[in-house]
Amino acid sequence: MFRPHSPVEPVINWLDRRRFLSNAASGLGAIALASLFGQEGMLAADDQTIDPSRPYQPRSSHFPPKAKNVIVIFCAGGVSHLDTWDYKPELEKRDGKPMENGPAVTFQGPAGNLARPQYKFRPRGNTGKMVSDMLPHLAELTDDLTFIHSLTSKSNTHGPAENFLSTGSVLDGFPSLGAWVTYALGCETQELPAYVAIPDPRGVPQNGSNNWGPGFLPAAFQGTTFSATRPIHHLEPSGVSAAKDDASRQFLARMNQRHMEENPHDSKLAARIASYELAARMQLSIPNVMNLESEPEHILKLYGADSPDKTKAAFARNCILARRLVERGVRFVQLFNGAYASGGELNWDGHNKLKQQYDKHAHILDQPAAGLIKDLKQRGMLEDTLVVWCTEFGRMPMFQKGSQGRDHNPDGFTSWMTGAGVMPGISHGATDELGKTAVQDVHPLYDFNATILHLLGLDHERLTVRHNGIDRRLTNVEGHIIHEILG
Repeated sequence: MFRPHSPVEPVINWLDRRRFLSNAASGLGAIALASLFGQEGMLAADDQTIDPSRPYQPRSSHFPPKAKNVIVIFCAGGVSHLDTWDYKPELEKRDGKPMENGPAVTFQGPAGNLARPQYKFRPRGNTGKMVSDMLPHLAELTDDLTFIHSLTSKSNTHGPAENFLSTGSVLDGFPSLGAWVTYALGCETQELPAYVAIPDPRGVPQNGSNNWGPGFLPAAFQGTTFSATRPIHHLEPSGVSAAKDDASRQFLARMNQRHMEENPHDSKLAARIASYELAARMQLSIPNVMNLESEPEHILKLYGADSPDKTKAAFARNCILARRLVERGVRFVQLFNGAYASGGELNWDGHNKLKQQYDKHAHILDQPAAGLIKDLKQRGMLEDTLVVWCTEFGRMPMFQKGSQGRDHNPDGFTSWMTGAGVMPGISHGATDELGKTAVQDVHPLYDFNATILHLLGLDHERLTVRHNGIDRRLTNVEGHIIHEILG
């Protein structure tokens, strides 16, 4: 409360409208933030709260985790499961025939005839699992991968479907998976952001920052975006010497400290100071982590970073960056392959020329992603790092009428995991004989996200935040752990 300027100043002067509204706004904001930070059961351990001055401080999980870090490879555009991971011999037999009792119209228009896989499938590894030739480097790793062939989405439109995969809601404004994870667990390093989103060299996905946004969580938990080819902007002060920059920071720190002593309960100021301090530390840490030239030549070759294809080389460098970030303690890395809607030219949205476009996209994805997994494995990092490959939905077993591509299919598609806590070399769930609909061990994406949280030692039903009078969570009021894939 403000004190009057003199003993005789009328009380009404220091409760005038401006001061009253100012104090009320500050007080309500502090109450709201304190409520957000202090909800029962919202954190990894129910008796913990987040110190706004140290938002990334490591926090305990609900139970011992199998994974400490996560790398998500998100292929934007809706990769066809029928041409990659989900072998359907019946589809080959019925190639060119109408689908019996099939839909006359799909998302983009009239449906055409059934179309065989556009790539040859072969048995791989010790398991003999059938995987297509489209991704030969990843196919070599089949024995290390855990496939889920029966995922479903709530939307057949790219933006809402990306939202549903990343945030558990088709609507905008909800926290992303990475935001929930870093909100619950913090980070092992205080020199780098807890959560990094690495955009594809060709651009950002359809729904952009919603895929790594904080939603109604504090802004500190949104993903920080940069890549091997697009470093963080304004990392170095322009036209200011290092000595002057350091002196300015020290002066600002003294001023902030004085203000904090006078206003010890101002958590918003503490959060801003923490943000500035992280930015200052990043001036030293980011140049080191971004220095990919320090990588030996054989590692660059493993990922394909020496490729004459500039897009492939850039994506490969992004994959190396993802490993270097996790290696230095970053909790959650989201690595995008494919950009925004472009008729399938910049992402996996293969409506018209699926084979022609997938040849190009597969070349960019395959070796770098496989190199990342091999590199993590040879360094022993897969023991506590979970790698997830995902896409927002699959594709239809028929071509669209008058085209050589497949339409959107949210009713059955494939994603996979490898690394910490999952059983390698298994395939779980199934779609029907033509690959249109999930029919065995059906898992909405709620289950997929619940399983990722479980591997990090988090109970998806306890990780909640009250927002607009509702206890919100990543998995809404649904979600079941896919125990069958856990090691």
